[in-house]
Amino acid sequence: MLNKDEQEARRKRAKERARRIVVHRAVSFEDAEQWDLAYWQAKTPQERLSALVDIHRDVEKVKRAKDDYEHHP
Repeated sequence: MLNKDEQEARRKRAKERARRIVVHRAVSFEDAEQWDLAYWQAKTPQERLSALVDIHRDVEKVKRAKDDYEHHP
């Protein structure tokens, strides 16, 4: 269970993420691919690298959480 400070920090991070989220409703797979390509090509190399690092960190968090869950019944 999270304490009040942790809950507040989580809410703050969620609000920050919501402000950064960019969405697109694709009408086809081709449309989605074209939008995705244009989106990432518009980003700087630093932004693309930062996104990749964030994805790797998220994957590691999920792996750790899964391992913790499986080893602590």
